[in-house]
Amino acid sequence: MEKHTADVVVIGGGPAGAVSALVLAQQGHSVVLLEKDEFPRFHIGESLLPYMMGLFDQIGLRKTVEAQGYVPKFGGEFIDPTEKKFFEGVFRADFTKQGDGRHPSAFQVERAKFDKMLTEQAAEAGAQVLFGANVTELLMDGDRMTGVRYQREGRDHEVRSAYVIDASGRAGRIANRFGLRKTLEKLRMVAVFRHYEGLDESHNPGVEGDIQVGAHDDGWVWAIPLSKDAISVGTVMPRDVLRATTQEKAFEEFVARIPRITARLTGTRPTTDLKVETDYCYHSDTVTGPGWLMVGDAGCFGDPMFSGGVLVATTTAFRAAETVGAALADPTAEDHLFEKYSNFFKTGYDTYIRLIHAYYDGELVSVAADAARSTDRDTLEKYLVRLIGGDFWSEHNSVAQEMRRRQEWDTFEPFKRVFGCPVYPELDEADRKERSEARVRRATAGK
Repeated sequence: MEKHTADVVVIGGGPAGAVSALVLAQQGHSVVLLEKDEFPRFHIGESLLPYMMGLFDQIGLRKTVEAQGYVPKFGGEFIDPTEKKFFEGVFRADFTKQGDGRHPSAFQVERAKFDKMLTEQAAEAGAQVLFGANVTELLMDGDRMTGVRYQREGRDHEVRSAYVIDASGRAGRIANRFGLRKTLEKLRMVAVFRHYEGLDESHNPGVEGDIQVGAHDDGWVWAIPLSKDAISVGTVMPRDVLRATTQEKAFEEFVARIPRITARLTGTRPTTDLKVETDYCYHSDTVTGPGWLMVGDAGCFGDPMFSGGVLVATTTAFRAAETVGAALADPTAEDHLFEKYSNFFKTGYDTYIRLIHAYYDGELVSVAADAARSTDRDTLEKYLVRLIGGDFWSEHNSVAQEMRRRQEWDTFEPFKRVFGCPVYPELDEADRKERSEARVRRATAGK
């Protein structure tokens, strides 16, 4: 068995693992990233949020991402023929309405290429990136994790490290090892999807480049352009709904319920067989331990309704890398640093999942109405668009505040929220001032 040492081992080469490895390598630490698959490999989750661009600024990747030729995304169209889930039948979240200082757009990406690009950037920064490396054992010294064993190219390897970051996604290496994962039964859905070619956006009744999300009585449908002539289409539903029919019938029937999406598909041809993703929505109340942290989907996964998965995964990965870097510099501060990271992780995922609950429960309109009592209507749309764009850690977003008051949407056991936008920290004080001024305007108007 070959044995090695490193400051940090990262399990998983998706966006969360790549960002953790990249940031730690930028700090000058020795990092080994272990990915069981060979890249590029297919992965669902193609739509980014505009707050990602601010995060890429901090990591130093924005220009690299912009140079990839991805489809620009300036907003999201939410279609509700039933008018039970959203507003006015069709609501467009226009990212230019977030306010000053925030990126007004994002990208739609093909994850195989996107993920490969991120791992290449981690390797260029100095991380050792190993594909085809399957972790077989988590090494422990008492209750402290001290590294991993893995197999690669038919040989056994061992790497000892000060810290292990679990970015293994739904595989959940640490969560499964310690029995930490809990399912969110209310949001446990299944997706059936495929890709199409021959896209002609002149048939799109909305805005070119937008993601479309269409509601119906049995679930919802997405349409995400992947390139100038390709698009991803999927339908999400409770497992019991799919069990009552076939994948083909469910897909055809539910997509047909959203005329704005079927119009966009005019002239397209399927390029893949139907694919299925199951067991959406789970979490762990414990996301750190002696010598280890979870990032991204390894610790929590929410329904892809608002396309926030990559954002919360990479943002927690960025914060985890900063946390581990600080712990390596001062091991005596580990407990404090890890507790703060745990609360940061839960704050972001908790806010995002509340947004999903609000949609499924048909409560977005009532949440917005409650938020309107503490701000004016012009500011309210700004807060809603920010939230849809990734504003999951802001203390001063009135729509998020209202969602956090709903105890029926609690995900984690009680924890101390960590506020402060990790993407635009310089705007936190401006947000507080804006909210205060909005309250004054409302009070004055009331007189």
